[in-house]
Formats: sequence, C-alpha cells, structure tokens
Amino acid sequence: MQEHQMQIAFPGGDRITADFHGNQIETGDENQPSAFDFFLIGLATCSASKVLHFCRERDIPTDAIRMRQRMYYNPDTRMFESIVTEIQLPPDFPAKYRDAVVRAAESCGVRRHLLNPPAMETIIVPGEPEA
Repeated sequence: MQEHQMQIAFPGGDRITADFHGNQIETGDENQPSAFDFFLIGLATCSASKVLHFCRERDIPTDAIRMRQRMYYNPDTRMFESIVTEIQLPPDFPAKYRDAVVRAAESCGVRRHLLNPPAMETIIVPGEPEA
C-alpha cells in the first residue's frame, strides 16, 4: 500500500490551504469554493475526465459533448440523497459506444471511493516545537 499525504494549513481568517502533489488549493474565503464544493466538483470532473479519455482513445470529437451533474438535496437530513451525472452526446456520436461511455464515466475513482469507502479516522499527533 502506498501512502499519499496532503498538508493542510490555516494561513489566517477563514482561509484553509491544502498542498497536494505540488498543487495548492485554497478555500474558506467567501469568494472561493467551499471544501464541499470541491468535493462535488471533484466528482463531476473525475467523471468528465474519464469520458474525455474514452473519446480521445477512439478519436471521437468531444467539442459537442456536454455533461451536467444534478444533485438532489434533502434539507431535513442536510445531505444530498441522489447525484445524477448526465452526458449529452451529439447526434453523430457512435451508437456502439453509448453504453461504454456511460461505463467510462462510472469508472471514476471519486465515485468508486464513494461506493466502496475507505476506512477513515481522525487522530491527534504531537505538534512540532516552535523555533
């Protein structure tokens, strides 16, 4: 099993930064996506990347393909109870690949982790002494 790490920092105000694989993502300010927005964006863009790669491997143009993620929120539970990913294909999309492109979108790693969640825990570790 390989370990991957993400470093989280609190640079001030409501801002939170996450450094992961050399990319810094920031959330918390009112003009930025929330952490949960990033989760939903990750789900949508992960499926979209699978559709993009599927089409590229088969030389299928993607300029007329559109995708939409619909999320159905229950205010009583404060949870999304259903998420539907729509793939809008142009009329000239090869019929023989319609089911396969859906399977490609459904193979997204974010989706797979939701359907088969990893074990998660939160622990306390000693802080480093300040210099």
